[in-house]
Amino acid sequence: MFSSARIAEAERIFTEGEKYFILEDYTKALFYFQQALEYNPTNATVFYKIAEVFLKGSKEEDLIRAAQNIENALKLERKNKYFYLLASRIYANQRLFDKSSQALETMMSEIKGTEEYLYELAAIYLQDNELDEAFKVYNRAESSLGINELSSLQKQRILFVKGKVNEAIAEGDKLIQAYPDEERFVLAQAEILAQQNQALRGIPYLEKFIAGHPDSGSAKVLLAGLYRDSGQEQKSREYVMQIFDDPQVETSSKVLMLGTYNAILSQNKSRKLKNVELENFVLNLFKKLKTYTPDDPDVRLVGGDLFLALEKNEEARGEYLSAVRHGANSFEAWQNLLFLEMQAGLADSVIVHSEEALELFPNQAMIYYFNGIAHLRKKEYREAANTLEQSKKLTANNLNLQDEINSMLGDAYNAMKDYEKSDKAYEDALAVNPNNEYVLNNYSYYLSIRKVNLEKAERMSAQVVKSHPENASYIDTYAWVLYQMGKYKEAKKVMEKVFTSEQANAVHYEHYGDILYQLGDIDEAVAQWQKAKSLNGNNEVLNKKISNRKIY
Repeated sequence: MFSSARIAEAERIFTEGEKYFILEDYTKALFYFQQALEYNPTNATVFYKIAEVFLKGSKEEDLIRAAQNIENALKLERKNKYFYLLASRIYANQRLFDKSSQALETMMSEIKGTEEYLYELAAIYLQDNELDEAFKVYNRAESSLGINELSSLQKQRILFVKGKVNEAIAEGDKLIQAYPDEERFVLAQAEILAQQNQALRGIPYLEKFIAGHPDSGSAKVLLAGLYRDSGQEQKSREYVMQIFDDPQVETSSKVLMLGTYNAILSQNKSRKLKNVELENFVLNLFKKLKTYTPDDPDVRLVGGDLFLALEKNEEARGEYLSAVRHGANSFEAWQNLLFLEMQAGLADSVIVHSEEALELFPNQAMIYYFNGIAHLRKKEYREAANTLEQSKKLTANNLNLQDEINSMLGDAYNAMKDYEKSDKAYEDALAVNPNNEYVLNNYSYYLSIRKVNLEKAERMSAQVVKSHPENASYIDTYAWVLYQMGKYKEAKKVMEKVFTSEQANAVHYEHYGDILYQLGDIDEAVAQWQKAKSLNGNNEVLNKKISNRKIY
């Protein structure tokens, strides 16, 4: 036996260790616990605390020492449930599942009133993939503690894994019978049946529950979905209308339902199917939703998606703008808004809104991309180049977007007369896509204007005309490259192809006149310049050509 003074000192040191354990200074805590053990090596609680400290460690040897200490604690004290629980945790961490489960079994045989830990025992068997043993333990828990959600749902999952579908459904039925007013159990049963491709079997559960609980919005939402999935569209729509008129049903549920219809409309669009009745039904749903919650950003966002699916771009743009104005932080909302504004030619709006979007999404390449396009369209070339370069940095893995950005950078730098950067941008674009007709045409045209690398310009221009022999703009570029090379007869022959279509414009007639002039046909050249002037080609240089019958 130890003296009372020795035991008192052990308790004092142990208390000091507890203090450091609470402060999470486990090194000092272990030091004091081990000192306490030297004064009183028969104190089971000290072994328990040392085991707890080692369990905090990350090394395999820490788990081994934790197991040794909890085993020492259990040798000294067999009626403390916390010792068994810690032992079970330690063994489970060592993946010694047999010992982990045995610790809990011993605890329940030694200590009355610990049946609640049957669920923890079952979880260990599941972790060890011992499904049959886990199932037996859940049955024991049910016998001791009654039917409850945890045991029933876990037994149901085990039965599904083992392919015993009807038995699994019976487990769900048993839970519903025990708690007939619990909506989530009915919802779970119906959802599980739907996942098993047995939606029709799930419908009666919901119909019965709704009959006794007419205000159950969640059950109605799920039932409407099951009706739709099983081809009972009219019944589905009746419930959907009820749901959208019911203020008790959460707006988020209605938004999700509308999103499902949007997906169907988008699929119809991709398949070129038109269902006016469905479109009107969905539009009516959105109208109801918007009436009740006009300031909800998610409502306006799903409205934008709806109108986009219906190709009502102006309405879609309005809804996306409203969504972001009401606080929608969805990147998709901003991206769609910018796309629609760009499509509508609203460059000023794109610049303003892209700058706002960049405050929320400073690392999104697409926002810089839209900002750059807008500046380019406004002929603000330096701003365009700066934001397009930023977009390029952020989209290194998207070669298609890189190709497009480089083509626009080529245009911007050319306009700034920074020809070295312009040529490099075009070359980078062609390295990704050698058949980029836009780049081939612009690059060759700008080279011809500068009268440099004309052979390269000729090859590129010929390539694009060969692929697009009816495109008047490409033909004009090719003819102009030949003109700059002094190949006037070839240029004339190429240019005449423009006039076989109805695409000829003032520039084409002016260029044709220039070619004829170089071939010595002055009268016909002046006639072509006059045609150019009549087609909105009235400019000072053209007027001088006509007046003085010569090229400047």
